[in-house]
Amino acid sequence: MNIAIFVSGSGSNCENIIRYFQGSDLVKTALVVSNRADAYALTRARNLDVPAVVVSKADLNREEFLLPLLDRYHIDFIVLAGFLLMAPAFLIQRFDRRIINLHPALLPKFGGRGMWGHHVHEAVKAAGETQTGMTVHYVSEVCDGGEIIAQFSTPISPDDTPDDIAAKEHVLEMQHFPQVIEQVVRALSCAE
Repeated sequence: MNIAIFVSGSGSNCENIIRYFQGSDLVKTALVVSNRADAYALTRARNLDVPAVVVSKADLNREEFLLPLLDRYHIDFIVLAGFLLMAPAFLIQRFDRRIINLHPALLPKFGGRGMWGHHVHEAVKAAGETQTGMTVHYVSEVCDGGEIIAQFSTPISPDDTPDDIAAKEHVLEMQHFPQVIEQVVRALSCAE
């Protein structure tokens, strides 16, 4: 199954996913898409011989642009890995239950508009939580509102700063996100 990874930033998860599936008979990372030309994820992808393209916010919302691009690379499945824009409705409909997202908190807490990156970890700290974690969920037209696929948690202490919380949560992403992608894709492949 050919996957596209949509990213907006440095791309540590993107690289981790690409490396995880190198040589896989199940998944091929066929394309990396970023809405930012300065996203380091593009460099990571190209260094690993994965095609990488920049798609402006305007083009992301143009069905006549985005769908042919994905078709050109025979994309079957989309992974949002630090992608900070909402997926357009036409994309969600075309890839029904074939777009997943990683959220750096235990949804439904600390989700929704404005809850990304460091904002999430600051909110977790401010709330006095004793644990944090990551959530992988299907993408729906509601921000962070899609069905939860998997969650992983880790304890945090009152002394942890938002940076400490981010680091602990990031360890979970590196350990678990590629495996969850593999499980979802395998289930899809078996159903076809």
